[in-house]
Amino acid sequence: MTNNKDSITSSASFVLASKVKDYFQLVKFTLSFTVVFSSVVCFLIAPNELIFVRPKLISVLLLFLGGMLVTGSANAINQVAEKDTDAVMKRTAKRPVASGRMSVQEATIFAIVAGALGVAVMWHWFNAASALLSLASLFLYGFIYTPLKKVNSIAVLVGAVPGALPCLIGWVAATGEYSIGGWILFGIQFFWQFPHFWAIAWLAHQDYTKAGFKLLPGDKGPTKFTALQTVIYSALMIPFGLLPYYMGIAGLTSLWVLLLCNLWMVYVSVLLFVKMEVKYARYVMFSSYFYLMVVLLALYMDRIMPVMQNSGI
Repeated sequence: MTNNKDSITSSASFVLASKVKDYFQLVKFTLSFTVVFSSVVCFLIAPNELIFVRPKLISVLLLFLGGMLVTGSANAINQVAEKDTDAVMKRTAKRPVASGRMSVQEATIFAIVAGALGVAVMWHWFNAASALLSLASLFLYGFIYTPLKKVNSIAVLVGAVPGALPCLIGWVAATGEYSIGGWILFGIQFFWQFPHFWAIAWLAHQDYTKAGFKLLPGDKGPTKFTALQTVIYSALMIPFGLLPYYMGIAGLTSLWVLLLCNLWMVYVSVLLFVKMEVKYARYVMFSSYFYLMVVLLALYMDRIMPVMQNSGI
């Protein structure tokens, strides 16, 4: 009898663990976390809400929750819409909807509920402007960018907008205003996405082609033109990296950090253009991952250090 109970408990635990894992994959947890991280940091950088020594932890947690719900909803919509194409690509075939472990109906219900709750959190706890921006980001990613990926590579440009909106959402959640600081942070993340995504598309070109996605700038796969575009957009990141300092958002330390990071992105992009080898596309991709984390944290630290010093911390 005991063995039967243990077996049932073990089986139930396995089913629950599998379901939790499926939902982590449905919302693309790692990607969503990165997106929401940028929103939270920009929220803390913004002047009206920023409390340097004792930040409003509950606000940070609720922004994280609202962001994860909205982003998770967008990713669920994406997987419902692309279940057939996901099934033919090696890197996405094991996703829950594509593999059949989760029904389209279940994923759709989750997307609706999560999206509605996320927007409601932003509206109630923060302000209407940030809630509407969150809704716009969800709509652009789920219903414009997702279907456009099979039509034209301009999808990358379109997708860069909801990809960068979390920075503006965080700023607006803190200030209630579409002020210049939020747009500068939006611009930094907007231009960052092009070398980041084209490096990924370079590495996953065969899979994307099999699925019918048109995500590289040229229609002949990874070419010199693609590498050149990566260099150009990496170079465009340099002037945007100067703006936080010159607009008084951050100090001299982050200016140098951003400049060095931007020059590094140009360097690895030029290497890709010169060498035209897969390993250099990996350099660009991994560099872009570190870039965003380092840049955002540098901006935040540059904001809090003067106050901490004045407070004797």
